[in-house]
Amino acid sequence: MQEFRISRRAFMAATAAFGAAGALPGIARAAAPQRGGHFRIGIADFGTSDTIDPTTTNTVFQSNLEWQLRNNLAEPGPGGKPVPELAESWEPSKDAKSWAFRIRKGVEFHNGKTLTARDVVYSYQLHTAEGSASVGKSLIASVEDVRADGDDVVIFTLKQGNVGFPAITAYGAFYIVPEGETDFDKGVGTGGYILEEFRPGIRSLVRRNPNYWKQGRAHFDSVEMICMRDPAARANSLITGQIDAYNAVPPQTIALLKRNAGIRINNVASKAHYVFAMPTDVAPFTDNNVRLALKHAIDREDLVKRVLHGYGAVGNDNPLSPAYEMFADLPQTAYDPDKVKFYLGKAGLTQLKVPLAVSETPYAGATDAAVLYKEHAAKAGIDIEVTKLPEDGYWGAVWEQHVFNASRWSGNLNADVMLTQAYSADAIKSQYNETRINDPRIEKLLVEARGEFDDARRKEMYGEIQRILHDEGGALIWAFGNFVDATSSKVQHGELSGVAQLDAARAAERWWFAD
Repeated sequence: MQEFRISRRAFMAATAAFGAAGALPGIARAAAPQRGGHFRIGIADFGTSDTIDPTTTNTVFQSNLEWQLRNNLAEPGPGGKPVPELAESWEPSKDAKSWAFRIRKGVEFHNGKTLTARDVVYSYQLHTAEGSASVGKSLIASVEDVRADGDDVVIFTLKQGNVGFPAITAYGAFYIVPEGETDFDKGVGTGGYILEEFRPGIRSLVRRNPNYWKQGRAHFDSVEMICMRDPAARANSLITGQIDAYNAVPPQTIALLKRNAGIRINNVASKAHYVFAMPTDVAPFTDNNVRLALKHAIDREDLVKRVLHGYGAVGNDNPLSPAYEMFADLPQTAYDPDKVKFYLGKAGLTQLKVPLAVSETPYAGATDAAVLYKEHAAKAGIDIEVTKLPEDGYWGAVWEQHVFNASRWSGNLNADVMLTQAYSADAIKSQYNETRINDPRIEKLLVEARGEFDDARRKEMYGEIQRILHDEGGALIWAFGNFVDATSSKVQHGELSGVAQLDAARAAERWWFAD
């Protein structure tokens, strides 16, 4: 097996800066937040083409910077439920086809402009405009109209009812910007920090917004994010005090990091799932028998043990984990060479050869996972050609090109957001439907489930979508991976979110330094 890992000798040499000690707890004690300090984060997922255009958020770097500078109408709260942010409240019509969001008063943009409903309308129109390639376009394809009702109320009119619509407004694209803003890389928003410097693929620097409207947030004087692709560089920089935190800790290094008193590991069970995505509109993946053969050709338990080192759970070709309220418990797809041969036979094949594009960009260990998968599949007559590709630009140059590839999805607040974003026909237009599945049954069920007020009936509908994806979809979901970040022991925080890495990409706003 090929390894993608930090040299043990180099890593242990670096750890001497702290010396041997027992491991600290994974959750920082939530002492009273303190203000001050310069917070430095090493970021693993970034691109040299990153921007701060709200419609183009793809990388971890972009989402963290956006939420340093800007806010949404709602944000993830406890348990992943949406709670008010720039909206102080919302109210649906009886059929959930119309939603009135009351905008918080007294909020200012960084340029001194007062937030009004018109800014919200403009921000959403960026995503609905003709020709927009917004990453969130599929999620608001059902929005028929958005308008201001005075200065403080925004009315969303939907084509069909959606009882979970507020969760969409918390999604990482629908940041609120000033009406008429077109130079988005200025970073003007209502967030806790003001942009000082943005150098794509290199770093960003922000300073605290002295007029931030949200009490008890944005504690640091300044925040610097540094683009660091190499996991060894991230680890060594934390150990030697050059950064204070980093994301995407490779599982095989966690035990070594835990030996240092100056380091804390944040291990958070998440909704994030790891995927080998098959484009269902490209041969040979157009044949579901081929897809089923490939799903039975992987030993998921082996990958979770050897690649994730237990920091995750076995996946089942279902994008919803048990953490989702609408999760459906389906029969587990197991490693079975005999079934592989059976399904290949039904496809008229005795052997199969397919290329698999991979990079460490989607998740730490993706390359190792692909190599192990190749070993598993070979025993059943499938030859997987693993190609390791450059990490920079992976999401555009590889992921969007509709080839068999490694992918990752972070969590979403509810089933509708996750399933619509990745598996709907509208998501094909936005190029977020990586498997290109276009199933009228899924479309019908999505519409019906959104408008269904009865929880049990809605769960049945979402359960049927999950069954279709499990049995016929192109997403080989082999694991739900934990979010594992590493911080200096001086970094403090409260309960961590499992919605996305670095505390739902809000570490800069929610964390602080101990005295």
